[in-house]
Amino acid sequence: MNRDEAGGVSRRTVVKSAVVPVVLAALPSRSASESTTMATSEDQLPYLSTTAQAALIGSGELTSEELTARYLERIERFNSRLNAVVALADDARERARDADRTLAEGRSLGPLHGVPMTIKDCFDTAGVVSTWGTMGRKDFVPDADATVVARLKAAGAILLGKTNTPEFTLSFETHNNIHGFTNNPYDLDRSPGGSSGGAAAAIAAGLTSFDIGTDYGGSIRVPSHSCGTVGIKPTSGSVPRTGHCLPPGMLTDFLSHAGPMARTVDDLELILSVIWGPGGLDTRIQPIPLAASSAVNLADLRCAVMIDNGVASPDEETVGVVEVAEAILDRAGLAMQRDRLDGVEETTALGGGFWPVGAHAGVRALLDETGTKVEDYGNNWFRQFAQSPGADEIPAAALTGQFARFEAYRRRMQQHMARYDVLISPVNAHPAPRHPAPGDSPFPTEDASYTEAYDLTGWPAGVVRGGTSSEGIPIGVQVVANPWREDIVLAVMRHLEASLPVFDRPDETRWQS
Repeated sequence: MNRDEAGGVSRRTVVKSAVVPVVLAALPSRSASESTTMATSEDQLPYLSTTAQAALIGSGELTSEELTARYLERIERFNSRLNAVVALADDARERARDADRTLAEGRSLGPLHGVPMTIKDCFDTAGVVSTWGTMGRKDFVPDADATVVARLKAAGAILLGKTNTPEFTLSFETHNNIHGFTNNPYDLDRSPGGSSGGAAAAIAAGLTSFDIGTDYGGSIRVPSHSCGTVGIKPTSGSVPRTGHCLPPGMLTDFLSHAGPMARTVDDLELILSVIWGPGGLDTRIQPIPLAASSAVNLADLRCAVMIDNGVASPDEETVGVVEVAEAILDRAGLAMQRDRLDGVEETTALGGGFWPVGAHAGVRALLDETGTKVEDYGNNWFRQFAQSPGADEIPAAALTGQFARFEAYRRRMQQHMARYDVLISPVNAHPAPRHPAPGDSPFPTEDASYTEAYDLTGWPAGVVRGGTSSEGIPIGVQVVANPWREDIVLAVMRHLEASLPVFDRPDETRWQS
């Protein structure tokens, strides 16, 4: 295959016979009526999009109290098998009634008026237990909301409760020593991913309208991929982390992102607009406006397609899903190019290199702050590392060298990505695997190099469901853009979402107690 000046391979030279076009032609795309219908049956109501629910409440066709009650009933009925929701807000029904009264008086609190939400248990929520997944905070109830929670409440959202997280969010498996495992709604024996696995499982199972996840190496995108939902990790420096278990200013501050998780891309854009921008306490957040995706013309975009990043080769089914997305975008008029970003093959080694040069000290400080003993820490890898001889004896040269490698990586990646407007790739090398042993990761860290790369660069990256494995497990497609181009990520995700079939929901009979 001939490489062009950009160092990539043209998509038009690599389509395997006619397989992808044939698969694409066979896919029943969503009709306009299917994508806008606001069905209100008992079966459909919990699975409606956030935007649809907000519209129904605003028009008076649905009350916040009705919707809140429906979600609470489903949590009571199904959560014992899923273990996605780990705490409830005692005042959810009362706040829903207040929202209905306010609306009846002709006043709206904002774009999320009366819509129920859950919040990942790594964020503080006033009056609701917030454990961060660590034993030292097992019964801790904060006095104040995290910034993102306060903003969502101010926009009218109703807090139902908290969703499960691994300890301090530092695992791709959603398990901790307080609440145990969260299960994947498509197969209870499988992982929902992590660290926002409780959030993704709750959304996929119709236990909540939306949630806020965090992403330190893929913790929004891997669960979205595993559970068939949508999520976006915005640009580093766009959404405040005040009130989050990993406080701003740690050695790896640049890896820590907060972003929405929901059912549709429209939901993501709506919620992101609410939580976006400086809050006055997280000093790393920049006053850069969120651009509207409606202004993006897909035919103007140059799109890189990275099937294999050179770290972990994806399985055949994952490759097939990305190739279908590639064909859809090709048909939409994007200039498509097969390519691999310069330096991306160093992702896992570079990301892992921060722990031995001091990142572990921040976690140890959190253990001291919360009163959790190192031996009670829920993730095996950290406990073993923190207790190893010489872990705290870090030469200055090692720290300096790590940051020099980090800057070189970011520079090479950015220079290469500047040739494109958007990139699509796998989210993970495989669909959701079966649960590991407690405290272990569900897959090798190399498999998550597809997501970790864009925490290291700080670029916006989202996930939309692109297909289903032969075992019935969702497979996502990752969409990435240059810094502060969330509008491009969302526009491309929305086109893929509209062009693909409406995928089957999880089988609720599997969750019967």
